This record gives sequence, C-alpha cells and structure tokens, in this order.
Amino acid sequence: MTVAPVDRSASVGFVGLGNLGHPMVRALLADGWSVVVFDTDRARVGACVDAGATAADTVGSLAACPVVGIAVPDDTAVGDVLAELLPEMAPGSTVLVHSTVLPKTAVTWHESGAVRGVDVLDAPVSGGAERAEVGDLTVMVGGDAAAFERVRPVLDAVGTHVLHLGPAGAGAAVKLANQVMLFAALAGAHEAMQLAGAFGVSESAVLAAVGSSLGDSWVTQNWGFFDEMVHAYDEGGTPVSARPWRKDLWDAVATARQQDLRLPVTELLSQVLADTVETHARER
Repeated sequence: MTVAPVDRSASVGFVGLGNLGHPMVRALLADGWSVVVFDTDRARVGACVDAGATAADTVGSLAACPVVGIAVPDDTAVGDVLAELLPEMAPGSTVLVHSTVLPKTAVTWHESGAVRGVDVLDAPVSGGAERAEVGDLTVMVGGDAAAFERVRPVLDAVGTHVLHLGPAGAGAAVKLANQVMLFAALAGAHEAMQLAGAFGVSESAVLAAVGSSLGDSWVTQNWGFFDEMVHAYDEGGTPVSARPWRKDLWDAVATARQQDLRLPVTELLSQVLADTVETHARER
C-alpha cells in the first residue's frame, strides 16, 4: 500500500534546540521546511528564529503541526513534552523522538499516542553536531511502518542514513547498541594511549601507527571529537550526568536489566568511562 507523504507546505514542530536540536532545525530549514520551534532557553529559540524558524510560545502550540520532533535530554524531559503535546495533537499526526531513551519507555509512549490516533516514533540519531548541520545524520526509527513512510521526507532532511528498524522501541534499542560499541572502542583507545604513553609515545604517534593497522576505528580517526563535545557541553551548561558517555551507558545497563540480560562490559563502562572522557578533555 502506498502511503502519502506529509505535505511539504505544512510546518514541522521542533522541541529542544541544544547541541543536536539546533543544527537539525537548520537542516530542516535548508531543505525547505517551515519549522516552528520551542525551547525553555529563549536564546536558543532566538538563534533558530534568526536562521528562519518561527518561535512557539508553548509546547502545546506545536500541536497544530502534523509532525513534531523532540530532542531533549532524557526520558523525563521527553515525557514532560509529550504530556503537554499529545492531548492537543490531531489524529494522524506524528511525533519523532530523537532523544536517546529507554526502549521500554518508547513503547509506552507509542501506546499512549495510539490511544489518540497519534504515531509516536522513536527516532534517535547519531553523527554529531557537524553532520546534523548538513543533514547527514543516521536516523534509527522504531514504530509503525506506514507512519515512518509518511514522515520519511522530514527524516530525509536531517539524515542520509534513515532506517526503519522494527516496532516501537527498536530505534531506541539500536541507538543504545551503537553507544555501547562506540564507548567500548573509546575506552579501549584511552587505555591504549596510556599504555603507549608509559613508554614515551605521544598520542599523535600512536594514531599514526594505528591508522594503517587493525586497531583503527572511528574513534581513532576522530580523536579529539569527545574533547570538543565536553567543551561544548560545558559551555551549554549540560551536567555530566546527562552527557552520553554516562547517561546512555546507564540507559543501556537499565535496559539490559529490564530484559534480564548480563552486559558486564557495559556495566563496567558505565562506572569508569565518564571520568576518563572528562579528565582527558580538561587536560587538553
């Protein structure tokens, strides 16, 4: 069955204009969408308005948009937005939760939306702010397949790798899987640097050697990426507890426990990696 895509003359709503939300809004604007934005930080709203977006006075006022994206810090913040937004949205509307959240929570939101005829898709993203700015994110989507096809043009504006991965919760689960793989590699790279450093080898020398070796990875190819993220979070006032190298790993551990899984490596990373990342950034 062919699903009609969302009308490009309609406005897209967006809540949360931080490290990823702001550049995602800019990517939507660059693709020709009209975007209505909300954030509790009025300076962030002003920056998006300067780029061409329209400001909303309340979250609830975004309910007139047939598609609303959410990029706020965690499950609690998303839940607060949905509590204000869902009761006002028309049947057939769609909410895209771009935040990294617990898969089971995403399922609950999907069920709450379905009661009102609103599709809530978990659609977390990966790629960082620079890729978000040019619409080159990976978007991992869980939820109704027909709803996914309907909003595909909106998702294509922010990502070049847009994947429907299964039912509600699937996108959130794959995002956590991505984070576990990423942060396991990051932890290994930091320990490797310490090992080589004990013999007087600089980080740049290690990277030069590893670049043509089997230990090469995205982490080593983009060494310094997380240092920059730490400084960006510091400037934005994001607490360490809400940063992905801590919050996302805790979410992965919590999800594993909900599913009666043992993830000993992830549990260890959740305890030690944040201190390593934060300390390394502050020494640079």
